[in-house]
This record gives sequence, C-alpha cells and structure tokens, in this order.
Amino acid sequence: MACTLVVGVGLATGLTGCGSGNSDLQAYVAKVKARPSARVEPLPTVAVYEPFIYEPSGRRAPFTPVRRQSGPSTDPKASGVLPDTNRPTEALERFPLDSLHMVGTITSAGTTYALIAAPDGVLHRVKRGQHVGQNYGQVESVTDKGITITEIVPDGADGYTKRGAALAPSG
Repeated sequence: MACTLVVGVGLATGLTGCGSGNSDLQAYVAKVKARPSARVEPLPTVAVYEPFIYEPSGRRAPFTPVRRQSGPSTDPKASGVLPDTNRPTEALERFPLDSLHMVGTITSAGTTYALIAAPDGVLHRVKRGQHVGQNYGQVESVTDKGITITEIVPDGADGYTKRGAALAPSG
C-alpha cells in the first residue's frame, strides 16, 4: 500500500508540472477562435438517377454480336472480301506490320522498290503487288514518302473486310 501511495503522489506531482507554462498555447487558441468563420459553400445538387429498364420485346439481346447484312444475302462472306490462302506466302508475311521499318527506296529498270528492314535483321526489297504483314497486306504503292498497303482483316462477324495501312520511312 505504501508503494501505491508513493506512485499516486508521484503521478499527482508530475501532472501539476504539465499544467504550467502553456499560456502561449492558450493565447494562440483564443486568437484562432476569435477569427471570423469562413462561409462554407453548399453542396451541389445531385441529379436524380433514372434507371433504364430493358424491355427485350423486339430488340436483340445486348450481348449477341451484330451481324452485318450486305443486301439480300445473309452470308457473311458475300462481300467478296476473302484472303487468297492458296498463293505461296512471302518472306515479310511472317512479321507483324508494326515490326517492319521502311529505310528507303531504290529505283531499278523503272520500278520503285521500298527497302524494308525486318526484325530478323534482313533488308528486303518490296514493290507494288507484293504481300507484307500478317493480315494479308498487299502493297498498293511505293513512294519516297512511304508505302500504302491494303490489309484483309476479320470483321468480327465471321467475314473479312479491307483496311488501309501504311509504312513511312523511319529516321
């Protein structure tokens, strides 16, 4: 019990020491409380949410793909755009188009060729009509400013469509 009394007296003495010397703190708190309060802007009005109720009568299901119809035929290959898979593939068809780099042009016997650097480090000569890239791309024209290519890509509806692409000289 004497130990408890000593601890209690020590604690009371310690706490009285904490109370003195904070007049500067009390003056600062009084100064802050004396400031005029700032006006708080009201919260913006929240728009009322209007839910959309899906009524399936006469509409297609939302997660089924849209099938394009070209004329009276419903055959997705009726557009006539099909890749020629019976021809031999050319060297640059192994690489994605974005991995090929045009480094220049050269003209020989009246034909302009594009010089294409492939990822395997080989430099290829390409002229109009040749195929490049993995999407059945066919070179349409070769100029100093680049080559234009027509690719045949899947259209997402079990068919194919044509898409333009280009390779500009790098550097």
